[in-house]
Amino acid sequence: MTERTYEYDIAVLLPTRGRTAALTRSIYSLMNRTKNISRVKLLIAFDEDDTVGMTHFTDTIQDELDRRDIHWEALVFEPMGYIRLNEYVNELSRKCDARWFMFWNDDAMMETTNWDEEILKYNDQFKILAVHTHNEHPYSIFPIVPRDWLDLFNYLSPHQMSDAWISQVAYMLDILERIPVWVTHDRFDLTGNNHDETFKNRPQLEGNPKNPNDFHSDHWHTRRIADTEKIASHLKILGADIFWWENIKANKQNPWEKLEANDINKQMSSTRSNNGITSGLVNVPTT
Repeated sequence: MTERTYEYDIAVLLPTRGRTAALTRSIYSLMNRTKNISRVKLLIAFDEDDTVGMTHFTDTIQDELDRRDIHWEALVFEPMGYIRLNEYVNELSRKCDARWFMFWNDDAMMETTNWDEEILKYNDQFKILAVHTHNEHPYSIFPIVPRDWLDLFNYLSPHQMSDAWISQVAYMLDILERIPVWVTHDRFDLTGNNHDETFKNRPQLEGNPKNPNDFHSDHWHTRRIADTEKIASHLKILGADIFWWENIKANKQNPWEKLEANDINKQMSSTRSNNGITSGLVNVPTT
């Protein structure tokens, strides 16, 4: 069988709104620390009414990217808001033939030199990769997702809470891998920086399971289980070990055992009792 080739190794997916200096720092931190910049593509999502962000990019960032032959593409959207953040990222991912997709923020800064090499060590594995950030949050806050995931669903996440969605599926399949890459999430509640309208206007569909659109509603719980089962079937075809998931379905395995072990700073303890991350078992339909 001929090995599949990709136009790029890594696609960096960056929705942004209303940010200038922070966006510049974020993009440059990535590009200045990349080992092989020719194999990386930056995809940026702007809202069509974000004249501040687009003008800053055109006047300040674009020429430098072009001067350094950095591959980039900017897409302009009708504003969907933070509540539909996943839709920006999904559309960006569909525009690039890449082996890996990396979620990125305009308030994130890459701290590790040659970060791209660490990702490429997993080229032959179906893994969700996680960087060190956000006070060592147990989720993959900036998920790094293999192309096969997009091919299976035609999306990276169907829900606004993409990091939670991808991370929970990864924990249920035991495919989350923390890599030696460090990222500063320069968010106001974490660092005191970027206390702007973009930060303040971040409605989140989490915390009210009675809302059918909430991440922890019955509808989205059932949908996550279905997605997990679909990936498990794919992994089985690839010859990968899916015993962890099979034991969850047989009520022999706590699905959140490793998540809880990775929650070294107890960042999820305050919501664990009501958000579905419990020491109990996942309610999985029998097949």
